[in-house]
Amino acid sequence: MIPSYLKDCAAGCTLSVRLQPRASRNEICGEMGDSLKIKVTAPPVDSAANSLLIEFIADLLHISKGSVQILKGHTSRNKILQITGVTSSDFLSKIKKP
Repeated sequence: MIPSYLKDCAAGCTLSVRLQPRASRNEICGEMGDSLKIKVTAPPVDSAANSLLIEFIADLLHISKGSVQILKGHTSRNKILQITGVTSSDFLSKIKKP
């Protein structure tokens, strides 16, 4: 079953994120309502947290940073990301911890 924070689209999938900047480390914390909670170490100034979020997701999925973009929520903690070339099932298989 695909969680509510993840949706397939023509280009790949969209991901609903609740971002927490200034954390002690970059990590996925789990579901928070209809979003996936992600912590990043960068502060929320000059798009540093957004840039680190994109880099974190790209590294996690082993794709280029250009394949991850923020569709909504550039200045909010709640964001919608589009991940090109990755299906929701691919995303879920990569974030599962062994």
